Amino acid sequence: MYKKSIAGLLIGCLALTLFSFKTESERYFEIAKNLDVFATLFKEVNTYYVDEVPPAKLVRTGIDAMLKSLDPYTNYIPEDDIEDFRTMTTGQYGGIGALIGSRDNKIVVQMPYENSPAHKAGIVIGDEILKIDGINVSSKTTSEVSKLLKGQANSTVKLEVKSYGQTKPRTVELTRANIMVDNVPYYGMLDNEIGYFQLSGFTVDASKEVRTAVQKLKEQGAKKIIFDLRDNPGGLLHEAVNISNLFVDKGRDIVSTKGKVKEWNKTYKALDEPLDKEIPLVILTSSRSASASEIVAGVMQDYDRAVLVGERTFGKGLVQATRPLSYNSQLKVTTAKYYIPSGRSIQAIDYKHRNEDGSPGKIPDSLKVAHKTAGGRIVYDGAGVSPDVEVERHTYSEIVKTIASKGYFFEYANKYRAENPSIPSAKEFKLTDADYQKFVAFLDNKDVNYTTKVERELEDLTEQAKDGKHLDDIKAELDAIKKKVSHNKSKDLMRFRSEIQEMLEAEIASRYYLQKGYIESSFDDDPDILMAKRVLSDSQQYASYLKTK
Repeated sequence: MYKKSIAGLLIGCLALTLFSFKTESERYFEIAKNLDVFATLFKEVNTYYVDEVPPAKLVRTGIDAMLKSLDPYTNYIPEDDIEDFRTMTTGQYGGIGALIGSRDNKIVVQMPYENSPAHKAGIVIGDEILKIDGINVSSKTTSEVSKLLKGQANSTVKLEVKSYGQTKPRTVELTRANIMVDNVPYYGMLDNEIGYFQLSGFTVDASKEVRTAVQKLKEQGAKKIIFDLRDNPGGLLHEAVNISNLFVDKGRDIVSTKGKVKEWNKTYKALDEPLDKEIPLVILTSSRSASASEIVAGVMQDYDRAVLVGERTFGKGLVQATRPLSYNSQLKVTTAKYYIPSGRSIQAIDYKHRNEDGSPGKIPDSLKVAHKTAGGRIVYDGAGVSPDVEVERHTYSEIVKTIASKGYFFEYANKYRAENPSIPSAKEFKLTDADYQKFVAFLDNKDVNYTTKVERELEDLTEQAKDGKHLDDIKAELDAIKKKVSHNKSKDLMRFRSEIQEMLEAEIASRYYLQKGYIESSFDDDPDILMAKRVLSDSQQYASYLKTK
């Protein structure tokens, strides 16, 4: 009986091995067959297609379409794009230290980084770049100009630029440097007790920058802290682990990764003593807070360590790794999903169909799974991290969106800077009634035509009535409604003055104090920051958000 059992077990194992071998062999055969089909097809198209076929472009289109069918984060990185990819992951590059963009078919400086070669050489926001080392850039794309500006540290580059209001260009010679884009672009005190810092990325040394920001804020008297993760797209996983470790006990689980390659599965723990596990903490989130920023926000929520204020996060719970390919190209491939301490995945169940802002749409309750925080609060997976205190996203009026999209805020701020050598601090700066009227006058000869949402819906209704042969029946009523809702630019400039002025003040403040000025200017009218201050100002209310209801 025992021998029969052993024989049966051996036969079963052999059958399982053969089945596995057969399945693996069949899979490799399928791969080889389809690669052969692709190569043959490409050869036939190249030979017989009526027009000339660019091989690299055609193959790149095929690769991109293939990877896009998997998920949005698995990408092919050709050799030409490797440098940009390194900049994204390290935050470092050789260049002049200025963000550039295209406006009215001109290449202009949008933001020089503080103390960068560009800033030290007197390059300011709004400067138009005409030539780089004698090369005219008028017909080049922003990406092409960016590559001309980058280069080895200590190498020189000669720019021909023209400032706002100047008729003649000037030549500026700069020495490139290793530019390190700060992960923490700002930290400072909002009042005598509340400190604030913003984390914009998770490149190398992000955790060190956060540690420094928190220490400096505490030295300045911070007894409570607002940690801004809004619009942070994420980055390096280990930096998210290290930042979480600053606020939670040593030995705690931070995040686990699980994928097809079992040897790569890992649980990341807090390895060091925390910097501060007691200070009241509010974390600001938005629908564009993704990946590593969701890990930090989720960990803080799972351990009841911070109150989350703002919007539900993006919902990217996938881990990517880079794999080398031939000809110095690389593949960025999704290798695992990550899970935060409560056991939940924040990956949006459907990452292909999203709202216009990229955030996950409505997820049916039946697809969500409930989990519990350390203190027993109920949290859900499958759709990002939901805040403890939700702040509705502010929707700007059509006139504000039109002024912004046509670059009139940007242009007027340059004009204001040219006419006013100084302003008060960004926190104190306010436009007077006379200042605002000057902006209104500036817009008089500008194209500020726009259509409101109600006007668009009335147009749709009119077309539907026309198609259904009912227009004559309701034409009088539609005309009356159109007359009532018809917008008037002058009235809208007064009606929406507060939000127009808010954006204009921030734009002008950046001309004097760069990125820090832009951030500080928003403190008194940012709804998320105002809500965070309210939560922190009442210790009982703060504690109530972290307890089981």
